[in-house]
Amino acid sequence: MWNCMYGCAILPRVARTGQPSRGRVGSARRSLSILEALEAAGELGTNELARRTGMSASSASRQLGTLLEAGLVEFDADSKRYRLGLRLVALGNAVLARLDVRNVARPHLEALVAAVDETATLSVPGEHDAITVDFVPTERYVQGITRLGRPSIGHATAAGKVVLAFTGHAPAEPLARYTERTITDPAVLAEELARVRAQGWAEAYEEREPELNAVAAPVWDSRSQLAAIVALQGPTFRFGREAVRAALPALLEHTHAISRALGWPASA
Repeated sequence: MWNCMYGCAILPRVARTGQPSRGRVGSARRSLSILEALEAAGELGTNELARRTGMSASSASRQLGTLLEAGLVEFDADSKRYRLGLRLVALGNAVLARLDVRNVARPHLEALVAAVDETATLSVPGEHDAITVDFVPTERYVQGITRLGRPSIGHATAAGKVVLAFTGHAPAEPLARYTERTITDPAVLAEELARVRAQGWAEAYEEREPELNAVAAPVWDSRSQLAAIVALQGPTFRFGREAVRAALPALLEHTHAISRALGWPASA
């Protein structure tokens, strides 16, 4: 018989199945309800949080103190309101790392380059532009045009047009001219974006860079929102309009495949 007369730690019994316990902790549920209320409203004071979550003001205050210490919420001393904290960004990034659109898209970028023999890029939507987060160069790639972190200007690139067309974001104004082919008339750009929405893809011919053409298509997430943009680009002498249209079916096939891998309901 095990002797504890000299003192020993009594360890909690652990389920032998390795599965989560079916028990629930009330305080954890209350913390989650506060985070969900802040997600929905943006910023709230203690009393309003208590009302929305159905707990007393004193209980809400204790929960907020714990969440504040953990960095999960922040307190604005001027407004006396709470908002979601930056610690959630780090936690969210840890989750996204398991299903990073770059990891999902990478084999498709490689397959596109093998099929079309032009550089394939992956971008994510920004406020006005598309930001390059990955790319696979063709063996004929010319260093300098494509690089990580480079913005694809909203009104002057194929990827940027996809962002403007499918997010509703307004382009940065005034519309800067980069080449003789850059669209600088807001009315003409509005017509172009309507065309992109109708056909489901965008093209740009020497609009950002002289002698560079591109075609781009959207990648959708599980909520049918724009998650990323895949583009193919190449020099005008070998990636002209006919070559762009010839590459389009492969581009759409792979963007749809990436979207389905991210949980996009294809019926949407």
